[in-house]
Amino acid sequence: MVSIRVCVAPALSLLAAVFCTPATADEPRREIRFAVAAQFPPFQSRNQHDQLVGLNIDLGNALCQQLSVRCTWVDQVLMESFPALEGRRFDAIMGMAPTSRRRQWVNFTDTLYPFTTRLVGRKASGLMPTLQSLRGKRVGVLLGSNREAFARIKWAPAGVIIKSFWLNDELTRSLVAGHIDATLQGTVEIRKALLDTAQGQDFDFLGPVVSAELLGDGAAIAVRKPDTALRQDLNRALEQLRQSGEYQRIVQPYNLNEPPSDQ
Repeated sequence: MVSIRVCVAPALSLLAAVFCTPATADEPRREIRFAVAAQFPPFQSRNQHDQLVGLNIDLGNALCQQLSVRCTWVDQVLMESFPALEGRRFDAIMGMAPTSRRRQWVNFTDTLYPFTTRLVGRKASGLMPTLQSLRGKRVGVLLGSNREAFARIKWAPAGVIIKSFWLNDELTRSLVAGHIDATLQGTVEIRKALLDTAQGQDFDFLGPVVSAELLGDGAAIAVRKPDTALRQDLNRALEQLRQSGEYQRIVQPYNLNEPPSDQ
């Protein structure tokens, strides 16, 4: 049981001693407020009815149902809204890659699902995800993503031109039009946005998977460091979803385990 000291000062005298009485903070949780940035389909986006949809939304709602609490979704401009998390505008950030840089600010739950990162461009470009190949080339990334952080830290100083976009639709249009030479993307996102569409037939994954600690290899839920009870509750609920088979039912349509195509 967590104990909080509630202090009341007698109103008759500012100089009077402050009397403190213990109170408990063990009321059951009634709500979890998840933050998302709704520009990353198929993980989180808005449909034609302006409703939040996607894998992270489905998983978050299932976790809340498992915990018998209400799910509230807070749509953020950027995923990495750590000051807003600390300011208690919401309780957790849904679907974020745990990295050492991010762990300085927050704690993470167990992994929700894995992901891989690939370079994507025209099949005939001959580009590879190396500094030698990409020097002087224009690489598109999604604004505020872990891929943007990686590209700006690791590639930009070596002469790779990094272009940031708010939406995958904008990014893929730029790639098809030739305004950028390649994009650094998660395999699931870029399949939906380009490779599995008619206009994506001339494009493919270029070179091997790009692996780095800055990128991460899976998504989790970020919580404030002191919120150990929330983290434990979410981990327990996630394990229960896996054991019941509900987790597999939710993730199966998103083809997370589909092997990436190669040239």
